[in-house]
Amino acid sequence: MSLPTTIKAVAISKTGDFDVIEKATLPFPRVNPGDIVVKVDYFGVNFIDTYYRKGLYPIKEFPAVLGTEASGTVLALPTDENVLNDPNYKKRNYTIGSKVLVYGLGSHATYLSVSWTKAHAVPDSIETNVAAAGGVQALTALTFFTEAYNVKQGDVILIHTVAGGLGLLMTQLAKHRGATVIGTTSTKEKAEFAKANGADHVILYPVEDTVERVLEITKGEGVHAVFDGVGKDTFDNNLKLLRRKGTLVSVGNASGAVPPKSPYVLGSGNFTLLRPTMGNYMVTPEEAYRYSTGVFDLISKGIFKINIFKEYPFTAEAVQQAQKDLTSGKTTGKLLIKVSDE
Repeated sequence: MSLPTTIKAVAISKTGDFDVIEKATLPFPRVNPGDIVVKVDYFGVNFIDTYYRKGLYPIKEFPAVLGTEASGTVLALPTDENVLNDPNYKKRNYTIGSKVLVYGLGSHATYLSVSWTKAHAVPDSIETNVAAAGGVQALTALTFFTEAYNVKQGDVILIHTVAGGLGLLMTQLAKHRGATVIGTTSTKEKAEFAKANGADHVILYPVEDTVERVLEITKGEGVHAVFDGVGKDTFDNNLKLLRRKGTLVSVGNASGAVPPKSPYVLGSGNFTLLRPTMGNYMVTPEEAYRYSTGVFDLISKGIFKINIFKEYPFTAEAVQQAQKDLTSGKTTGKLLIKVSDE
């Protein structure tokens, strides 16, 4: 099969504000013997894209392709016989034209060549826009709720920014497992949306004291776990609303990175603190297969209800606007970039 010599990609030549984002023409990526080549349909927009763009997370060289999430169809399969005979490869049933979700830095390009372990088979019943909208965030919810803190029947948990794409999926999974969900959000409209997705209590943090409300709701006991994608602005208060031996899972840095803290702050309640990444829960082929099939099963059964807030065209200006909208705090659900034929 002949492949294009160039690709289009969301790229930056330096870190900075939204205007550093450009739509660049780059050479077609090198295809290794163990790679799957993917023609991309959609990019998923995530907060981690903004962290790399701003320089909060380091970039080794420029121009750098942004994005960690894309979905599309398989154009070419591995040629390495060892891969083709690997039982973990075989059970994925990759075929030319089958749908896949790709997770990995540099995914916002029209064509990708990635290790077969980074391409997750999508069932025929799920469209590629749903796969991109549910992919990374659903995988984050499932891995974090299983390994960072195993959310279970009877738990009371707090989810910050509960009406965002990740917050909604975490809420749905928590309710499926029998937990009580307390969430925080910024507006009454978002609060109603979160409640429609299963949240039991929603705190409007601009006008309510989150610590006081959580302690009131839990009758002074606090929550078993906090899942916090805000970061700097909420870290200290999280420790005031956890119950003894509670767990704080730092999910992201929407308000900025948490300043250095002494580990002694955890001693007041024998708290557990984690700053996990979804990718480190899906390192081995077995882990990747277990969690990806788990997510698509939850989507197929309607336990994960994928909310697509908006689809944007693939232009530099539209990608800039998508990141602006994401960081404005005004969106609910998932933002996607639709990749037209290039």
